[in-house]
Amino acid sequence: MASRLPVIDKNGEVGDLSGADPKLFKPFSELPDSLQKKLRGRPKAAATKERIAIRLSPEVVEAFRASGKGWQTRIDAALKDWLKKHSPA
Repeated sequence: MASRLPVIDKNGEVGDLSGADPKLFKPFSELPDSLQKKLRGRPKAAATKERIAIRLSPEVVEAFRASGKGWQTRIDAALKDWLKKHSPA
């Protein structure tokens, strides 16, 4: 039986595979369906958002960007909050 040395070391570095037995490797399409699904990105959200282009004033964009990562989500939350008290028309 071929050696089952770890491909990734404790530092997360990929080891040298030049001496590995090619019979140990399988094409992605031959992996079980459950494993293939886990490797294809994050799961879809139950409620997805719509991608649009919107023009905002520089002051608004700068203020939200300055607040750090997730600023677009915070703009979305601010607009949702505004809709609770106002009509968009």
